Amino acid sequence: MIIVSTVEEVRKQIKEWKMQGQSIGFVPTMGYLHEGHKSLIDCARKENDRVVVSIFVNPMQFGPAEDLADYPRDLEHDTQICESAGTDLIFHPEPEEMYDGDFCSFVDMSVLTEGLCGKTRPVHFRGVCTVVTKLFNIVTPDRAYFGQKDGQQLAVIRRMVRDLNMDICIVGCPIVREEDGLAKSSRNTYLSPEERKAALVLSQAVRLGAELAKTEKDAKKVVLAMKDKIQTEPLARIDYVEAVDALSMQPVKTLEGGCMLAMAVYIGKTRLIDNVLV
Repeated sequence: MIIVSTVEEVRKQIKEWKMQGQSIGFVPTMGYLHEGHKSLIDCARKENDRVVVSIFVNPMQFGPAEDLADYPRDLEHDTQICESAGTDLIFHPEPEEMYDGDFCSFVDMSVLTEGLCGKTRPVHFRGVCTVVTKLFNIVTPDRAYFGQKDGQQLAVIRRMVRDLNMDICIVGCPIVREEDGLAKSSRNTYLSPEERKAALVLSQAVRLGAELAKTEKDAKKVVLAMKDKIQTEPLARIDYVEAVDALSMQPVKTLEGGCMLAMAVYIGKTRLIDNVLV
């Protein structure tokens, strides 16, 4: 496994592999890897000749009051996970490598980014779209892998690739959960033991919504039941719970076709997300 920190090194290696006719699978991450990330790498390993993982905490997608400085980092641990999963190359750049001091070019999107997480994190998706575009241009993968836990992000990346005619296949992979149901997240490490127990209300609400949606097609009623469930937990504070079209991220009144029940909930000071496709 190769670990590089510069764009030039990545491009040199990718060029060699492509000259040999090898396909490239790419897993972009912000590090502090867990089983959810590993499942993406495993999928990339099965479907490609070479696997590249980027580990970069992207400052552009954090707002002024968000947790950029405190976001967990552990390159040694990440390297072990990548190596065990068969990664061929880790790209671990410094912010200065990705953004020159006079950087002023951005990739932005409307509509899909205006609701859900976009309401309370207005700069987030511009940062995501910009850095993912840069990484796609650097790695030039055949396939890129993203987790369904970040359901809005997955929809945004798919639309960006379609709208900008990027020659990349975007592969969405299922949410990986702890044994008790909590969706795996790097931010779970912020939770105290009491908060960790309280956080189970997210997956409980998701399961409730999925079960109700089998017979109840009124989105408002299902969302209300999910909110009521979350509000039984004193440590939980709802950011949003919504029913949206799984592709356009627009609110729906009826649960038909491909829909997503999505939520963001604060447990103490930690903001967690979860969703289910129905």
